[in-house]
Amino acid sequence: MWGVALSVVIALVVVKISLWLYRWANPNCSGKLPPGSMGFPVIGETVEFFKPYSFDEIPPFVKKRMSKHGGSLFRTSILGSKTIVSTDPEVNFEILKQDNRGFIMSYPEALVRIFGKDNLFFKQGKDFHRYMRQIALQLLGPECLKQRFIQKIDLATREHLKSVSFQGVLDVKDTSGRLILEQMIQMIISNIKPETKSKLIESFRDFSFDLVRSPFDPSFWNALYNGLMARRNVMKMIKRMFKERREEATSHELKYGDFMETMIYEVEKEGDTVNEERSVELILSLLIASYETTSTMTALTVKFVAENPKVLMELKREHETILQNKADKESGVTWKEYRSMMKFTHMVINESLRLGSLSPAMFRKAVRYTIPAGWIVLVVPSLVHYDPQIYEQPCEFNPWRWEGKELLSGSKTFMAFGGGARLCAGAEFARLQMAIFLHHLVTTYDFSLIDKSYIIRAPLLRFSKPIRITISENPLSSSHQYANLF
Repeated sequence: MWGVALSVVIALVVVKISLWLYRWANPNCSGKLPPGSMGFPVIGETVEFFKPYSFDEIPPFVKKRMSKHGGSLFRTSILGSKTIVSTDPEVNFEILKQDNRGFIMSYPEALVRIFGKDNLFFKQGKDFHRYMRQIALQLLGPECLKQRFIQKIDLATREHLKSVSFQGVLDVKDTSGRLILEQMIQMIISNIKPETKSKLIESFRDFSFDLVRSPFDPSFWNALYNGLMARRNVMKMIKRMFKERREEATSHELKYGDFMETMIYEVEKEGDTVNEERSVELILSLLIASYETTSTMTALTVKFVAENPKVLMELKREHETILQNKADKESGVTWKEYRSMMKFTHMVINESLRLGSLSPAMFRKAVRYTIPAGWIVLVVPSLVHYDPQIYEQPCEFNPWRWEGKELLSGSKTFMAFGGGARLCAGAEFARLQMAIFLHHLVTTYDFSLIDKSYIIRAPLLRFSKPIRITISENPLSSSHQYANLF
């Protein structure tokens, strides 16, 4: 009797588990699903998605499934979320164009739980994101950079390179990252005390930006803990300064004219679109984005230039011409020079951005169309950057491939800064920072790579070794010769 009952219970459990597994592998939905596999229950195909691969390789996770399922769309499960992956440039462009309409920015629930649902990155709403982007452009947009910051960026870059070049060895990512942080903090909080700025920079540099990796990686949780602790410390410092500024403000009249004052003014407006918490989150987000991505791309660009003498020679020629045409050799880079006289420099930057593809994938959520509502859509625009039908010999660093092409905006085949309504608000700042860094590096210094550093993706870029260069002032440079006259 008991044996029969136990057999029935076991049979029911097996049926229940089998039904659960079937439903996991064949999700029920009202929309149309592409072919694919949901992987193991709960974890899905997360482990394979985060598996490291070489720099110039199409993501094996994507390549394998495109080949297996015979198309550029497939379904999967990543970080516990039902996901449709798109590698088709036309589809990706349409998805990004439909931001806040057919699709909204969204992330896997696992990430939301880790970083908190109140994090600025996870906020929804068409008007909210448009509003926050407009505010960000007041700091990083072309007009503001042109009118207020290009000369400051130029001077800071020149002085920073001069101060570190005496060491003879320069870690490019570390050097450019510190430079970017110092400039951004000054642009945001112009009255910050030097000791407070130094403390903020050091706290900020304790961040681990290598969190976009598999949660099954043994080092993930330690990096996550350190990153969250550093984030909390930085948030406390910014929040304290924001509160002090609000208490100090007695009217809407501009006193400092910096970005923090702009945010305080927005908080004091009627309505609840922007509050103090969101303002602090935005400031932190701008610092994170500008620091990590721009410093990584600057290091990658210097690596490519140092490895390609022909490219370095052409860069030197272009920037020496700019110096020779100046009446005042000590005057900084002008907006006209940056926009109109650095054609090859922009070609170099674009080629580095194409190969770097720092945004290998972007998460969206479908709210209508034939894709099931509620599913995460993973847009993978970076594959088009390595498409041999679009870019001949795509793994080769070749700035001349940009000859005659649009250099300062994106397209369906070049999405280094995203696309649609979510086109990166800091794109112009990143380009400007890289261009000015290259200008002073190639016109004033001789440099060469110290170590061979290999690059992997997991899925973000990681250097096997820091990009370090030997650096010394070039006695034949125009700036050096001019300085020696006095």
